[in-house]
Amino acid sequence: MLIESPPADLTDPCRPRRGLGAHRLFLVVAALAAALRVVTMLGYRPAQLYWYDSFSYLDVASHVRPSLGFHPSGYPLLLWLLRPFHSVALVAAVQHAMGLGVGVMIYAVLRRRSLPAWGASLAAGPVLFDASFLRLEHSVLSDTMFVFLVVAALTIALWSPRPPARACAAAAALLALATLTRTIALPILLLLLVHLAVRRAGARRLVASALAGALPLVAYAGWNAQVNGRFGLGGGDGVVLWARTMTFADCAVIRPPRAEARLCPNGARQDAASEYVWDARASLNLLPGGRDRYNDLARSFAVRAIMAQPFDYLADVARDTALTFAWTPVRHPARVTPAFGFARGRWPLPDLPLVRKVREEYDPGVRALAPVEPYAGFLVAYQYPAYLRGPLIAAILLLGGAGALFRRRRASLPWAAAMVLLVGPVAVLDFDHRYVLPVIPVACLAAALGAADGASVARRRWPIPPPRGRDLTQG
Repeated sequence: MLIESPPADLTDPCRPRRGLGAHRLFLVVAALAAALRVVTMLGYRPAQLYWYDSFSYLDVASHVRPSLGFHPSGYPLLLWLLRPFHSVALVAAVQHAMGLGVGVMIYAVLRRRSLPAWGASLAAGPVLFDASFLRLEHSVLSDTMFVFLVVAALTIALWSPRPPARACAAAAALLALATLTRTIALPILLLLLVHLAVRRAGARRLVASALAGALPLVAYAGWNAQVNGRFGLGGGDGVVLWARTMTFADCAVIRPPRAEARLCPNGARQDAASEYVWDARASLNLLPGGRDRYNDLARSFAVRAIMAQPFDYLADVARDTALTFAWTPVRHPARVTPAFGFARGRWPLPDLPLVRKVREEYDPGVRALAPVEPYAGFLVAYQYPAYLRGPLIAAILLLGGAGALFRRRRASLPWAAAMVLLVGPVAVLDFDHRYVLPVIPVACLAAALGAADGASVARRRWPIPPPRGRDLTQG
């Protein structure tokens, strides 16, 4: 006979919860992360400003134009939108909100892809609680906006197994905006197109993504050509790549033509490749007219050096990338303070024309960063345990890489993006602890998806037998 099922027990802990109840754990996590950001705003006022980068961004935001520097003007456009408020403290507040948004997106996409609340919350934990992210969000730098755009693009791309064409186009457009913030996102845009092609997403999705990704970049390059006379996204790519080669270049092997021979190492010595960009004794900086005039020549020399000494180049890239995985942060270059940046004291701003100009045009309240107790003291103590150590980053990357090999391969796109973000900056310039931070949320996303796929494979191969019980259909 037929046995009717008993009515659902609404108190049954095994019954799936709906609404906010299913996300109770993450709501607590997000509230704690928001409290940490409030403490940061209270502890260091108004915001962290770095010479020269922060003031360059603020200056471009006051007079919107394509930047002649190493990065396009995507971040200054955000600063321009906030300029009517004349407050760098508001800029920091918006970036703290972006940091929270990154954690929410990681959690949301993982829950969407059937991960449990605790697993999705754990994957969002580093970006929400690592003190390095708190400090980065509190700085007038492009990194937080860059991370937000990349994670937003991946969230859209991974939201469903077969996203519609408009979602693919939105993801590509966000990666184009990320490229206009930091050009290292361009390979991730290409990865998205390759991912769609390999997954046989269809011509409509592929074309929509290609157009949505290309149009903003072409438009910006055209704007740059109109204003600065250069069709491109930036003006310093050749200079930074030349600096990368100064750690290994041997002109006896390279045999450059006479024009490029002027860029050969001249005896100047630095402990990090990026330092050659600023070293007044380095060969490029000794040429008349300044290094910016020789960007194309520097690029030509650098490509020739890499082609002539590929193994030396790869060895230097591998050595510097490996600094990511040290347990104690390495000083690289030696003049910087790695990772642990919250401190007591005052950091006066230089009395220079650009600083005065930013005060006049962007925020009259721009001043030296000042710690406020007891909030600053809490953050100084908090940052040492709340720091994702290098071996843990390595483990997260390995877990994501393993997940990329599973049958479903949901981790393949975020893991490949994480590897681009890890190796790309080192390959074109140098290692920097700042450049590692965008890797972490993307790698956590890949690792969580990989772990879920691995668990799914394990359940199929070694299924857990159902518990023994009385068969209600008999008797």
